[in-house]
Amino acid sequence: MKLWMRKIAVVLVTIVTLGIYTPADLLNIEAEDNKDNVASKADVNEAVSDSKEAEKIDFNVGTEDYSKDNVINKLTEKAKEQTITKFGPKIAGQVEEEFNAVILPNIEAVLQTIVADHVVNDYSYFGITEQPAKGYGERIFNVYDHHLEQDIATFHVRRDNRPLEGYYFNFHYHLSSDGFKEHHDIGEIYWDKNTPPKWMA
Repeated sequence: MKLWMRKIAVVLVTIVTLGIYTPADLLNIEAEDNKDNVASKADVNEAVSDSKEAEKIDFNVGTEDYSKDNVINKLTEKAKEQTITKFGPKIAGQVEEEFNAVILPNIEAVLQTIVADHVVNDYSYFGITEQPAKGYGERIFNVYDHHLEQDIATFHVRRDNRPLEGYYFNFHYHLSSDGFKEHHDIGEIYWDKNTPPKWMA
């Protein structure tokens, strides 16, 4: 009887203390993994001030020609630059060719539609924000109307893991007209069966 009582006591103590004790080594590993996703207050303040400067400098597409075609071309170039920055060198080296052939023309078509729907004559107020999300965040860039001081569209890329197929990069955008709720597909690029690295890695 004493043997059974000891076994029961060991099992009960194990169940009660399950998850309370975490080895310090595991905490250090988790802290290193999450270090990229957590920013210090100074980093956040610096990013905010940088984004304010970017709004002042880069939201005007250019000073020489504000024609619709020129504005769309400059927005497309900026969108391409932001997307390649978002990929980082590891991902860009593998998918840049397919991105330029498949996704970029679709992004340009969407930008043409957005500009045509929101502007009558003056195209000089459109710009692309410059803060793509790092780590596992989806944001690539936002289309911003400097005159209205609001985002008109947000462009995102998501990692989709399909069982037995592998990972895909799903490009989509959201519009301010529906409160940025509905996904509008742009296209997909296949990565591999292996997990892709973090963005901007």
